[in-house]
Amino acid sequence: MSFMPNWCDPLGLALGVALDRLVADPQSPAHPVAVFGRAAARLEKSLYGDDRARGVLHVAVCVGGAAGLGVLAMKVPGRPARTTLTALATWAVLGGTTLAREGAHMSDALEAGDLERARDRLPHLCGRDPSGLDAKELARATVESLAENTSDAVVAPLFWGAVAGVPGLLAYRAINTLDAMIGHRSPRYERFGWAAARLDDVANYVPARVTGVLTVLTAPDPAGARAVLRRDGHRHPSPNAGQCESAFAGGLGVTLGGENVYGGRTESRPTMGDGPKPDVQDIRRAVDLTRAVSLAAAGAAVVTAWCLRRAFRR
Repeated sequence: MSFMPNWCDPLGLALGVALDRLVADPQSPAHPVAVFGRAAARLEKSLYGDDRARGVLHVAVCVGGAAGLGVLAMKVPGRPARTTLTALATWAVLGGTTLAREGAHMSDALEAGDLERARDRLPHLCGRDPSGLDAKELARATVESLAENTSDAVVAPLFWGAVAGVPGLLAYRAINTLDAMIGHRSPRYERFGWAAARLDDVANYVPARVTGVLTVLTAPDPAGARAVLRRDGHRHPSPNAGQCESAFAGGLGVTLGGENVYGGRTESRPTMGDGPKPDVQDIRRAVDLTRAVSLAAAGAAVVTAWCLRRAFRR
């Protein structure tokens, strides 16, 4: 049990959150997540086959390599060095500041009536086809993406960082990145991407529900968030996204869901919530809620890591 105090580093998590707030997520090919993505893509060229077994092997090598790198990082001598590595890893995998900024960019464009700029910006948030979306549909896509990505980009990495340190941070970001790369439904990835998609579901199961609870605690309408989460959280086809989107819908007093187009493929999603569909002004409210949930998640992660460190030192 002696390894756990080294891995649970509340100070490193707190510094990483602060660094994300100050520096955010630079768009650089040298960013660790971008480097991982290129390495995973090269490995895919060697391993690809239209079957699940090859996909499982691809995921095992990529995620195992990321987790192994985290284990090696925690073997460096000296607590200051481990805290520094935890802070850097936390910064590398967090995307909360960038997420909120992208939401603000969408709000700026739509408030100015610039649909083309908003359509060009939407792919920074989600894979939905923006070409035929009007202002209200762009607003709905933005609010839904903010809700889901608050879990994926903030709550989930902080959760895994709190309970499993740097190995948890790196493994989670590897899982989530692979899901974005190969976990979607398409002729190429229907079988090869199966393992990435299912592992992402497992890794996000608890964090998504934590996101729902934190949304209830921080939403403008906590009672509405709680009621819609309980009633509609299971209606989404994803086992996790519905927890986040339903809580945001209830907390903001809007209705989410409907028809979404992804690369020419249309999906009909059940609706969640009781209010009107989101309008342009609801985007800034959703950005504020994302920031509030992110702050609460950071506090919860730091406290959890501190408690685990103390518990395993007894």
